[in-house]
Amino acid sequence: MHAAIQSLAVANPPLYIHQKEAFEFFDAHLQLAGEERELYRRLLLEGPIRGRHIGVDHYEESCETSPGKLTKRFQKFATLIAAEAARKALDQAGSKADAIGAVVVNTCTGYLCPGLSSYLVEELGLLPSVKVFDLMGMGCGAAVPNLECAAGLLAQGGVDKVLSISVEVCSATAYMGPDPDLIVSNCIFADGASATVLGPTRSGKCLGKIEDFESGIFPEFREHLRYRTERDGRLRNVLSRRVPVIGSRVISTVAKRLLSRHHLNVEDIKWWAVHAGGTSVLENVEKKLSLPPSALQYSYEIFQHYGNMSSPTLMFALEKILRCGKPQAGDKGLLLGFGAGFSGFGALISF
Repeated sequence: MHAAIQSLAVANPPLYIHQKEAFEFFDAHLQLAGEERELYRRLLLEGPIRGRHIGVDHYEESCETSPGKLTKRFQKFATLIAAEAARKALDQAGSKADAIGAVVVNTCTGYLCPGLSSYLVEELGLLPSVKVFDLMGMGCGAAVPNLECAAGLLAQGGVDKVLSISVEVCSATAYMGPDPDLIVSNCIFADGASATVLGPTRSGKCLGKIEDFESGIFPEFREHLRYRTERDGRLRNVLSRRVPVIGSRVISTVAKRLLSRHHLNVEDIKWWAVHAGGTSVLENVEKKLSLPPSALQYSYEIFQHYGNMSSPTLMFALEKILRCGKPQAGDKGLLLGFGAGFSGFGALISF
């Protein structure tokens, strides 16, 4: 199952909040004290993230608790940034909207029925005959199964170009409380979108060829990383301290399966795009796979400047590899992510 990446573009909401500003806001609005204030201070003022994009018109909206208003905010900003990324991707690929035969959209930070694909088809002017697929509930790792769905559509024929969109408005799921996992979530998560145009490998522009996919589902770790619905109808993130260890184990398992199937070693992979769920996650992945110090450079840089945007984060790292790393013909790369439940996903790319 091969598919060519013809373009890859990213987008964020206009508002960018530096971590110092975020601390001052939380300190003023949440009446922080004691251990809660110290954890916010340490994560926001001493942590590796410089700032994050947030999908609000005014930062005060980040304290909104009405499920209805949060869903409206999710719909507004998810449509806005997903459409922006998609238009960039179409332009880069030299494609018009009517050339897209299918669109696959994944998100986990807001529920809409009809799905977000309905709004994007309208916003982008895609044909009424376009095939649409909405992937829900897969968490931070969902960009890879999104690509696999798109590649499968190309493989079965009937469509020549597929638009793959990952979009999250994590700020619409912010949940205030003294629990450490909530504080960590409020300090690292952010909003963003990626869009990729995929086509057959036989013709057209090709930034990289996706050769194969791998996945793993580990329900025994389900309660360590998930959303749960509270009595007020809002989503509350569950993020245990074991996530870096479990996440690196899941990613390593998936990576080794994929490499083994293609008779490859870690040393054969020049470019690594790993979901930047946090610096501890990346450090654990480096150890598990015995990677050289510079292997995850772009993943670290994305986390530093954007935070954890959930599913698009991995694609931001790949976009930076393509733009700044400039892979050469014959190079190989791996996309690796993990998500809620616990799940892990990988894709092997040839440049």
